[in-house]
Amino acid sequence: MVERLKLRGQDLLLAVVLGVLIFLAHDLSEQSLILAVAVLQLAEGRLPFLTTRWGRTVSIVLQLAIIWLLIGITNGVESHYYLLLLLPLITSASFSGVLGTLAISIAGVGAYLSFLLYVNYNEMEVSAEARHILAIRCLMLSAAAITVSSLASLIRKQAAQYKSAAEQLATANKSLMEAEAAVRRSERLAALGQLSAGLAHELRNPLGSIKGSAELLERALSRSDGDAMTKELAHIISADVDRTNSLVTRFLNFARPLEPRREMTDIRKVIDDAVTHAKVEVVRQYSNSLPRLSLDPQLMEQVFLNLVTNAAQASKPGEPVTIRTREMNGQAEVSVIDQGCGIPKDKIETIFNPFVTTKQNGVGLGLAIVAKIVDGHGGKMAVESEPGRGSTFRVLLPISAN
Repeated sequence: MVERLKLRGQDLLLAVVLGVLIFLAHDLSEQSLILAVAVLQLAEGRLPFLTTRWGRTVSIVLQLAIIWLLIGITNGVESHYYLLLLLPLITSASFSGVLGTLAISIAGVGAYLSFLLYVNYNEMEVSAEARHILAIRCLMLSAAAITVSSLASLIRKQAAQYKSAAEQLATANKSLMEAEAAVRRSERLAALGQLSAGLAHELRNPLGSIKGSAELLERALSRSDGDAMTKELAHIISADVDRTNSLVTRFLNFARPLEPRREMTDIRKVIDDAVTHAKVEVVRQYSNSLPRLSLDPQLMEQVFLNLVTNAAQASKPGEPVTIRTREMNGQAEVSVIDQGCGIPKDKIETIFNPFVTTKQNGVGLGLAIVAKIVDGHGGKMAVESEPGRGSTFRVLLPISAN
């Protein structure tokens, strides 16, 4: 609103010119009519109504009527104020097309020539030179309007081209940023994969020795009368080794190159198998129109098992998890929806990165493995979440994958 009310340099110049014209007028009636035209001209494009096509049309018609009155009280066709007709004609030409400009030009010229109807031809003879001058005046008014219309049309066309180019650049910039983010993520995943593989290799050998020694110690103590504390410590060593070995296995699953063994599969059966293994109550909202997909059933079952388990753990006891499938833009979309605690805003962008977790005892590899499997199938992962109101994880898989 402030920008609309702000006067530009050309507005100030027009106000000065029209102000001088008002000062030079002969009487109050002339000054009032010129002032009314000046107000409409300066209000053009500033008041909300005058920014619309209808508003501008009303303004132009009013200006034509006011100028017609001004010419009428200042000698009709002989009035020096006929050039003020250029103001509404040029204004109309700046936003109207060819037909609109032609209509307003005819209206303006017709208004000017209408004063010939009031001439008493018995007392006054219109010479050939006078008719010649009238024709020139009318043609000059029309030529000015048509010229401005042509220039305005060219400007609008160039503006549309610039807008289209800006939109294309914005789209390209967004795609470039997404590609850069994907490259950075791939680089991080590659580095972490190498680290995971090396770490797993270095840990497994001593873990095997520790576990074997702990089991021998536990069996030896069970055959003797060793104290309970020693037996408990041996049991703790064995249990922690199993836990660490499980973690190493997950590192290896993350680091191992992914090569899906594809086959045409009903995605609903894969989801149902994952739900059965997760032992979670779910609400199924399956689309019957979804075709069979080319995917690795075992890997995708791991994806949905992880997502359903996470959703159940985030939800309150007794709250079911909703699974919805549908076809969207040539892709199969599987949504796992919960009404749980949600994901903090500072982690929503990195939730699929390794070692990022919202669980107190979590490692942060589950969703990273899920994203890797989905990427390996040519799909995408997306998440929508609001703290305290739940989360929706979307798995997007191409329907026409090879």
